[in-house]
Amino acid sequence: MRRLAAAAALILFVGSLALAVVVTAQTFPHGLTVAACLVIGVAVGWWALLLSGPARLVAAGVALLLVAGAIVFVVAEGRLLLDAIIFVAFWLSLGLARHAFAREAELPDAARPERPVLFFNPKSGGGKAERFHVADEASKRGIEPVELRLGDDLNELVEAAIARGADGLAMAGGDGSQAIVAAHAAAHGLPYACIPSGTRNHFALDLGVDRDDVVGALDAFVDGRERVVDLAEVNGRVFVNNVSLGVYAEAVQSAGYRDAKLRTLADTAPQVMGSSADHLDLRWKGPDGADHESGAVLLISNDPYRLGRALGSGTRPRLDRGVLGVAVFGSPDGNGHTRMRMQQWSAADFEIGSGAPVAAGIDGEAVRLDPPLRFTSRPAVLRARIARQHPGASPSAFVPDTPWGAVAGLARIALRG
Repeated sequence: MRRLAAAAALILFVGSLALAVVVTAQTFPHGLTVAACLVIGVAVGWWALLLSGPARLVAAGVALLLVAGAIVFVVAEGRLLLDAIIFVAFWLSLGLARHAFAREAELPDAARPERPVLFFNPKSGGGKAERFHVADEASKRGIEPVELRLGDDLNELVEAAIARGADGLAMAGGDGSQAIVAAHAAAHGLPYACIPSGTRNHFALDLGVDRDDVVGALDAFVDGRERVVDLAEVNGRVFVNNVSLGVYAEAVQSAGYRDAKLRTLADTAPQVMGSSADHLDLRWKGPDGADHESGAVLLISNDPYRLGRALGSGTRPRLDRGVLGVAVFGSPDGNGHTRMRMQQWSAADFEIGSGAPVAAGIDGEAVRLDPPLRFTSRPAVLRARIARQHPGASPSAFVPDTPWGAVAGLARIALRG
């Protein structure tokens, strides 16, 4: 199936690229008008994000008109069907490529713990733990379930279980709860299993846990395999995914964020990034050792994310590199505005200074941290157990870094399997 998927992905990619070239040549220079409308529309839309009040409405209206104009040009030139075919073919080629590059990791077998304990939040992820009867399924597998109730301290529950003799720890809940249990497992050298019953389950995805198989993830403590992965911490607090600073971090502090996420983000952007805003006081050194400051977003992650790629974007290919991923989106241009650009690098540790407490989103949880913010990678500290039927690797673990590398990789799979 991988060979077939790779061959089909190549055919669709080459076909969509060839058709795009032909259509562009036939409609030249009209195609430039469409491209110009789209580019200017995106730029004006970004500008609208930084404004507020009537000015934002006017700029947003202009952006919509430009995009609508691009669509009108496409329809007038009779390109709508051809452009739709190009888009669908390219989209299908990406889906098939992801399938072709997906592989199971070769992980060593691990001994079954004698007294594993599962902590579960029945309300997390819209009640997934209750819907899938996680507690009952855990008991069937010889895993002691411990419910996290309102007002309970998860740290205390985990320490109590370890004191009773628990020799394996699992968590069914969001990534913030996963970080707490993982930190205890690492501190005591115990195996840990991530049960994907949260809302997004980003850590599970990058660990190689099948997020659609909540109950099957419990088999990690029955007939599982083991991989050793990293954790990271900021000012002594462990996180499994990332810490975000800037627009998103400021937005999640708002009481109305969970009820109106997009509106809150839109309202926060001009406060943080607009020309009349006091840019966030975040000071840091770049990979070149030079001093910098940020006016938009910083993302510090437990191992680097793959960003800005067609395949596997937003995932971490590896969780065992022993480094932090640092990504900076936007920076002040010296004229009171924020430039749209991204810089990304990795480091064993990272420090951010500020003159006041800093709003942060740690694995999606809103907190305020006292400066300086000291980030550190903790390499190879967590013994993660993965169910045998789950991949055991990130979706991007075997995806080449460059577009042409991906094409060459697909060709190798199609020819050799």
